[in-house]
Amino acid sequence: MGQHLFTAEEPVLVSRAPGRLDVMGGIADYSGAVVLQLPLARTTSVILQNQSPRRCDVATRRGEEWEQFSIDLDTILNGTLGQPAVLAQWFAARQDDRWAAYVIGVVQYCLQRAPREAIHGLRLVVESNVPEGKGVSSSAALEVATMGAVAASYNLPLTPQELATACQWVENHVVGAPCGVMDQMTSACGRRDRLMRLRCQPATIEGYVAIPSGYRFYGIDSGVRHAVTGADYGTVRTGAFMGYRMIADVAGLAARALGDRVEVDDPMWRGYLANIAPEEFSSRFERVLPERMLGADFLSRYGGTTDSATRVDPAREYPVRQATAHPIREQARVERFAALLDELARTPAVAGELGQLMLESHASYSACGLGSDGTDRLVEMVMQAGPSCGLYGAKITGGGSGGTVAVLGSLDAEATVLEIAASYIRETGRSSEVFAESGPGAAEIGIARLDRPPA
Repeated sequence: MGQHLFTAEEPVLVSRAPGRLDVMGGIADYSGAVVLQLPLARTTSVILQNQSPRRCDVATRRGEEWEQFSIDLDTILNGTLGQPAVLAQWFAARQDDRWAAYVIGVVQYCLQRAPREAIHGLRLVVESNVPEGKGVSSSAALEVATMGAVAASYNLPLTPQELATACQWVENHVVGAPCGVMDQMTSACGRRDRLMRLRCQPATIEGYVAIPSGYRFYGIDSGVRHAVTGADYGTVRTGAFMGYRMIADVAGLAARALGDRVEVDDPMWRGYLANIAPEEFSSRFERVLPERMLGADFLSRYGGTTDSATRVDPAREYPVRQATAHPIREQARVERFAALLDELARTPAVAGELGQLMLESHASYSACGLGSDGTDRLVEMVMQAGPSCGLYGAKITGGGSGGTVAVLGSLDAEATVLEIAASYIRETGRSSEVFAESGPGAAEIGIARLDRPPA
C-alpha cells in the first residue's frame, strides 16, 4: 500500500538510520555529560519521491497495517500551522496522527530553510525494524532518516552533526518530547561496533571507543513500554534543572528572568551539572537541596529554570536532590567506564568493575524514580548468571521507566542472554527480544539515489 504513493518510473531517495543502545550516560545527556552509545543493526528507512503538488503524503507500516497522512506544505510553511509551537499543539490534539509529527516536524524544519523556488511536494514511505517503545530510540531513527531524505531533496547542506541537532530540535519543539541530543547524534553519526563518545555540551563527538575483542554489549527488552514523553522522565529532567538553578543561587551566580525561564551567568560550569565535581557537590551543595520540592514553591523563589524544553508545573512535586545528583555522579561513572574499557583487552579482571559501574548507574535511575519491575528483574537475572557465564553488568537505558537493559558480556554469552530473555518471558508473560548486533550510523550508510522505487 505504501509503495502505491509512488509513480513507477520517477527516481527516489532512500535514507536509513539506526536505533541505538545506551551503554552509559543515559539521561545525563541533558546535563552535559559524556555518554557512550552504540548504534544497532536495526534501521528505519525513508523512501522519498518528489511530486509537483505542494503536499506531503506519508505512509508507514505500523504492525500489519499501513497508515497514511497528508498535509498541504503551504499550511506548515507560512499558513495556519506555520509556527512550530502551533503545529505541536495541532498534533497534540490528534492522538491518531501523532506518529506523523516526527515526519512533518522535520519537513517543516527543512521547508523553512529551503530556497522558496526549490520547494516541491513530497511522497514518503517509512518502514522500520526499530521497535517502538523499547528504549532503543525508534523516534530518533525516524527523525534522522526523514531529515536525511528531505534535506537531500531540498539540497540543504547539513553536516551529520547539524542534522542530528536539527532532529533534536524537532522532537523538543514539535513532537513535544524533552529529550537530550544523544539519540539523534548516535543515529546520525554512530559507527558500527564502536561506542560513540559524545560530550553533550551541546554535542561534541570526542571519539569512537572500540569494544575489546571477545566482548559485546547486548540489549534485552523488558516488554515494559518506554516513552520520553512520559511524566516520569519529564519530572526528573525538570528536577535536575531546578537543582542547577538552586546550586547557581548558592554559588552566587547572577541570574535574570527571560519570560518563564531564567538565564544564569555561569563561567564555572557553563550551565551544565556534569561539570560540577562530585566531591564539590557532596561537600557544598547536596545537603542544601531539598529531597523533594513543590513546583509552586520553587517558582515563587527562583522564577524558573534554564531549560528551554521543560516548564516547572506548580502543582507537581519534583525529586530535586536525586535528579541533580544523578548526572554529576553519572559523569564520573562514564569517565571511569571509558578508561576501564580501554584496559579490558589487556586486563580482563576490570570487567567486574565495569559491571559494577553499570549497576551503580541502574540504582541511580531507580533512586530518581525511573526504574521498573521488568528492568530490575532482568538486571537481577543477568547478575545471577554472572561472570561464570560471561556476564558482568547490566543497567536500564535511555529515558528509563521500562524499555531495554544494556548488558556487558563476552561474545560466548549470547546463548545465555537469549535464555535469560526466554526465562523472563515465561516468568512475566511479557514480550522480550535481544539486540545483539551493532550497525552503521546514517552518515556511514549515506543517501541512496535510485532510478525507480524499490519493489
